[in-house]
This record gives sequence, C-alpha cells and structure tokens, in this order.
Amino acid sequence: MVYPELFNIGPFTVHSYGLMLGIAFIVASWILTRELRRKNLDPNFSTEITLLAIIFGIAGSKIAHLIANPSEFAADPVGSLFSPGGLTFHGGLILATIAIYIFVKRKGIPFLFIADSAAPSLAIAYGIGRIGCHLSGDGDYGLPTNLPWGVNYENGIVQPSLMFAGSDIARAFPNGIVPDNTPLHPTPIYEFLLMGIIFLILWKLRTKAMPDGFLFSLYLLLAGFERLMIEFIRLNPKLLFGLSEAQLVATGLIIAGGYGVFYFSKNKDLPKYSPPQHLQPKVEPKKSKNK
Repeated sequence: MVYPELFNIGPFTVHSYGLMLGIAFIVASWILTRELRRKNLDPNFSTEITLLAIIFGIAGSKIAHLIANPSEFAADPVGSLFSPGGLTFHGGLILATIAIYIFVKRKGIPFLFIADSAAPSLAIAYGIGRIGCHLSGDGDYGLPTNLPWGVNYENGIVQPSLMFAGSDIARAFPNGIVPDNTPLHPTPIYEFLLMGIIFLILWKLRTKAMPDGFLFSLYLLLAGFERLMIEFIRLNPKLLFGLSEAQLVATGLIIAGGYGVFYFSKNKDLPKYSPPQHLQPKVEPKKSKNK
C-alpha cells in the first residue's frame, strides 16, 4: 500500500506524492472554475488563483517545515530546500492566502467572495494531497496500532524506526526501536476521508443564502478541528500547553473560523458581492446561420 515511486518514464521517475499533489491542484482548479462561473465571475480567474496557490503554497509549506526543523536545513541547506518531501500544509495555506488576497484586491474583487468560492476546493485538494502522503510514507502516518486497518510503512521514504527514534513510543519496544513493519494508524487516509466529508458539507451549503465569508469561516473551523484531533494520534513535538505546532495553528484556525461563523450567522443581511459587467464571463456572440 506504500509506493513512493510509481513508475519511470525514460530517465524520469514519477513519485506518488508529486502525482497526487498535481491531481489535487487540477481537481481544485476545476471545482473553482465551476464555482466562479456559477457566481457570474470570469472563470479565467481560477487559473491565475491556482497558479498563485501552487507557487506560494509550496513555498510556504517548505518554509514552514524548515522553520520547524532547523537542524534539517543546517545539515543540508540545498537538499532540504529542493527535496520533494518536507511540506507543512498550514505554512502553504497562510502564504498562498496572502498572495491571493493581494491579487484579488488589485482586481477589485472582495477577498471573502473568492475565499468562499475556493473553500470546497481547498478541502478536497488537501484530502487528495494526503493520499500522496500515504503512498509515499513520508512520516505523516500515526502511532502504532492493533486495529485491523493498521498499515505497514516500512517501504516509505521515512521509516518508522527513524521516525520514532528516541521517543516514548520507541521505549515501549525491545531495544528502544520501533520495527519498520509495525502497523501504524494510516492518518493520511483518515484525513482524506474527513476532508471528503467536509468538502461535501461545503459543497452542499455553497448555494444557500449567506453573507460572503461564512463558507470560508466554516472551512477554517472544520479543517482546524480535523487537524487538531488527528494530531493526537501522531508523533510531533509538543510546544505549548501539551499541543504540537500543527495543533496550535489548528486552534488559531478554529478560533478565527468559529468567530467568522458566529459573526456572519448573526449578520445575515450583509450585502453580497455581485461582479460588475467587466468581470463577468465573456459571452461569445452567436453566429448567424446562413440558410
């Protein structure tokens, strides 16, 4: 079930994580295009927003990972910068959000209008990306488990014996080493399933009458809660109040999202953005048929 490398095309190797990341962006762009067209905004904006999300999302994910793991950067600065692994989602979300905010502001489009449109895409893209984490065995797996669906990650790019080395988990095993074939919680699959449910909720609610910002706030609330909970069955350093870095960021998302859901629910009469004529989809003139 773990295949870091899928196949070769000549001298090029197709990695499972990279492939799933590409699929995630393609699916997200397609869904966003549909949603912008439904909301009467030129769907070409979807391509530009997706490109910004790819560039700044990957950059932010890499920067956040290296900030959290400075020893990795110190040991191999060039290799750590350009390695396909080592990406932290929340860093990418924050930097991509800033870049997209600046872009849409220059276009005269309210950020919350775009954020609502992109909320379902964000959920499903994250879920698909987690399948890549599972297939590559990049260390995002969970703690040892006796459950029947525990997964053997010994062929992953980060082996469990290395991942759990020196931890309390390892001390419970002979010689303080977690065998690489130990069944582990497939937390990336858990996240894929949970984010799939969140996507369906957001997709169902997107056509309801609500102020701009409500759907994005709900996404932050649900995605933050999902990540907060999943981290309890992962091994990550605790930074504050017994919570990991990811859990602290997730808590921030929950607070921001919860406030947004409360505020927009109490202010349902806030005006909704309607794209002006020059930002609406271009309508091709119909060609007259010669009889």
